[in-house]
Amino acid sequence: QVQLVESGGGLVQPGGSLRLSCAASGTIFVIKTMGWYRQAPGKQRELVATIASGGNTNYADSVKGRYTISRDNAKNTVYLQMNSLKPEDTAVYYCNGLLKTSWASVYDNYWGQGTQVTVSS
Repeated sequence: QVQLVESGGGLVQPGGSLRLSCAASGTIFVIKTMGWYRQAPGKQRELVATIASGGNTNYADSVKGRYTISRDNAKNTVYLQMNSLKPEDTAVYYCNGLLKTSWASVYDNYWGQGTQVTVSS
């Protein structure tokens, strides 16, 4: 059993900052990629940022220069530092992990329960 637990969401004014955290726990053999996705009301879930085990990162164009993803491999934890937040960043943010639960298993996607980020004055 694998769990991804997010924390750090909340209400922030435009221009403000928030830091999200996501810790993976359970039967984990190796995590290939961790990332963040978001889903705004009435919209599809979209990629925000991902980070590979070696540190390579990928960002959506809409957050480049404002968001920074980082990872602590020893703690199976991924972070998302969000600066210069805009109202259009309002969404439920989901943590994702692409991982194996054993040497013999295949890579599979696991998701957190989501954390609400609201940017409003």
